[in-house]
Amino acid sequence: MGKKQHQKDKMYITATEWREQYGGKRKKQETTFKRLPFHCCALSLQTFTHPYCTKDGHVFDLSAIVPFIRKYGINPITGEKMDSKSLFKLNFHKNSEGKFHCPVLYRVFTDNSAIVAIKTSGNVYSLEAITELNLKPKNYKDLISSEPFKKSDIITIQDPQKLEKYDMSTFHHIKEKIKLVDEEDEEARKSSTYTLKSTSAEASATLSELAETYVAPSTKDEKKKEEGEEDLPKYYHSSTTGEVSRGFTSTAAPRATRNLLQQRDMDEVVYEEVKQKSYVRLVTSLGDINLELHSDQVPKTCHNFLLLCKRGYYNDTIFHRSIRNFMVQGGDPTGSGQGGESAFGGTFADHFKPNLTHTGRGVLSMANRGPNTNTCQFFITYRSCNHLDNKHTVFGRLVGGLKVLDEMENIATDSKDRPTSEIKLKSAHIFVDAISDKREELINAEKDRKKALKDAETAKELEGITLESEAKTVSEGVGKYIGKKKLKHIETLQPEGAKRTKVLKSSVTGLRDFSAW
Repeated sequence: MGKKQHQKDKMYITATEWREQYGGKRKKQETTFKRLPFHCCALSLQTFTHPYCTKDGHVFDLSAIVPFIRKYGINPITGEKMDSKSLFKLNFHKNSEGKFHCPVLYRVFTDNSAIVAIKTSGNVYSLEAITELNLKPKNYKDLISSEPFKKSDIITIQDPQKLEKYDMSTFHHIKEKIKLVDEEDEEARKSSTYTLKSTSAEASATLSELAETYVAPSTKDEKKKEEGEEDLPKYYHSSTTGEVSRGFTSTAAPRATRNLLQQRDMDEVVYEEVKQKSYVRLVTSLGDINLELHSDQVPKTCHNFLLLCKRGYYNDTIFHRSIRNFMVQGGDPTGSGQGGESAFGGTFADHFKPNLTHTGRGVLSMANRGPNTNTCQFFITYRSCNHLDNKHTVFGRLVGGLKVLDEMENIATDSKDRPTSEIKLKSAHIFVDAISDKREELINAEKDRKKALKDAETAKELEGITLESEAKTVSEGVGKYIGKKKLKHIETLQPEGAKRTKVLKSSVTGLRDFSAW
């Protein structure tokens, strides 16, 4: 019990109770808090590779902050004047798993860790290590390099109790929309063919023809049926199917007496023969975007994208995800980012090339849920994203419509990175389909070959050509290792009227004769 047992039994309510419990006037809800992780650059908002820090504890990547200071001369976080001399290098340490950790306590840094750095040496430690080993014993020497430092040289990189400093919505360069644009990007905005100066003359001629003569196909032309399987030529590997060996060694396999060459898939042959680029135009609610597809390097990924465009799969879809200084993602017919499938049904494997990387603005790449899970969703980068290399398949690039991409990036997003105003993909039109053209070329070549076989006087001698309408038989029976030409030559050596003599079996049953076994 006690003397103060009834102290809360008052006959009135406080202002806080009225506001919080009984419907009184409440404070305005604050905006959503977007926290910057400690391992990300405060300017590019991506994981840093060469971290540098200011006296206030703001971390930048060297490749991002130096060009920004040269152009604007201000701190991108506070907006105050700043020069490169005020920056000092940070030395983050990683464990065997590649995670940042304290080199003294060996504790992995998380979003809830108190992280500090020593300005004189640049080494990064946990606050607990500095407190216990430096501040309490008053030992102001670096724990690794033994360099002397002052108490004012301890810079706070992350304080979980004071997160206001890491709110990205308060950054000066984000509020004022200050962005560092490369000279190449400025030139590319003026001319859509600027990025094609390093390509072949065929690509530039194709784009000029696109701007002058291209007319969007009608819906009837888009719904044409693909070529039937009965019209496709057949190709074969140099190896056999192995049916004879399986039938000979296994009691479960059916018996086979003919060795047939293994047939190759038609798409596999087409992918090897394609040597040209493909071009597609995306018609969005903000304008047109022209894409160049690397069908000569990653043909299957490009074939998937071209087939979906032909079927109208992307028509009236939206770009459901946009992150400034990163990328814009679309291609999901459900608009949720969780749906869709590939043109082949289900998913298909990744295809990486060392020369196809996420370098520069306007790179077209496949979105996935992990290794070998490509479907229909794709994204276009706003800037270089080298950390996505060998994780997402690059299959094209932007060659026209950079202003449209700028407008997409400037559209505001909610807490889930969904654009507040809808970015709609109205339709996709194919201007050059190198894969379908090569497929049609091979089919026409097969038709011409069959016609030549019918008209040839020596049709029997042409039966050994690699393209056959029926499966090839290598050989069968005894003497399969003797060529047919040698057999014909042996038959011609005997006279026409000569009778074949019978070979009498020997009655001797020694080691040289096994006929009596």
